[in-house]
Amino acid sequence: MNRMELVSAIAEKAGMTKKDSEAALSATIEAITNTLKKGEKVQLVGFGTFETRQRAAREGRNPQTGAKIKIDATTSPVFRAGKALKDAIK
Repeated sequence: MNRMELVSAIAEKAGMTKKDSEAALSATIEAITNTLKKGEKVQLVGFGTFETRQRAAREGRNPQTGAKIKIDATTSPVFRAGKALKDAIK
């Protein structure tokens, strides 16, 4: 499912126009993104938790040349599914 298919599904389920469901989806994604940027987590009970995790700097290799390269530390977004979501897709 891509973004437009999701917008259509939201519009149909919620009885909204596609324009309104697109705005709602965009606002939701923006709110989650801004919260993660602050280093906070977003918990949606029954669905899951969005949070960030630190990845340490490490040494890697260029697959073409085999030369060692330094990979910088980074912050990555992580999603952990909640119990209700896990049970729903079994």
